Amino acid sequence: MNVIVFASRKGGTGKSTLAAHLAAQVHKPSKPCLLVDCDPQGSLTLWHKLRGSNEPPIRSAANSVSGIVAAAKRDGIEWVFIDTPPNMSGVVEDAIRNATMVVIPARPGVFDVDAVQETIQTCRSNRKPYAVVINGAPATRDGVESRIVSIAREALAKFRAPVWSGQITNRADMLMALGHGEGVREYYAEGRAASEIGRLWAAIERSVKAIRGQVSASGTMHRQAA
Repeated sequence: MNVIVFASRKGGTGKSTLAAHLAAQVHKPSKPCLLVDCDPQGSLTLWHKLRGSNEPPIRSAANSVSGIVAAAKRDGIEWVFIDTPPNMSGVVEDAIRNATMVVIPARPGVFDVDAVQETIQTCRSNRKPYAVVINGAPATRDGVESRIVSIAREALAKFRAPVWSGQITNRADMLMALGHGEGVREYYAEGRAASEIGRLWAAIERSVKAIRGQVSASGTMHRQAA
């Protein structure tokens, strides 16, 4: 079983958004996944209610996720996606301790970039693989990313933080899909937003395989915390 934790002590980075879109991308009867909402704001839970079904299933956690993760493993769940609150509270630390990999969303701005440091340090302290994902970015033009995204990458490099080579662009499809209780692939599979989420998922999946020793770590998005 694989546990993907979305963590950042800053609010508004897109933890719930990525968890929802990726869960909708992945979940199927042959590859069951579980959502865990640890954020008192309950954005992921709201999205789940809008879906009008229990697929994928969701659980809430206020203090610890360890019991939920253990039960999911017994139940044959393949992927667990954990959305955490914007702080470094006990439940966030517990989620990271249970993680196969931690995804740290960051918008391309000075406050978001600076805020990743504490989460990175927690991953390193717990020896957990992690990666930063640039989220809510301006669109590329002629295949060239925005200068603000390049600046964010340069700043993150100074922290020795592994950063996904792609980006999740601020697109209307992302928000419209959430409003319908859908993932972006369900909402408009041929769109650019769906393509970006698909590429992010492929990168996460390859990183997890490398963490498990199933493929070479060359070219993966994460860094194994030492």
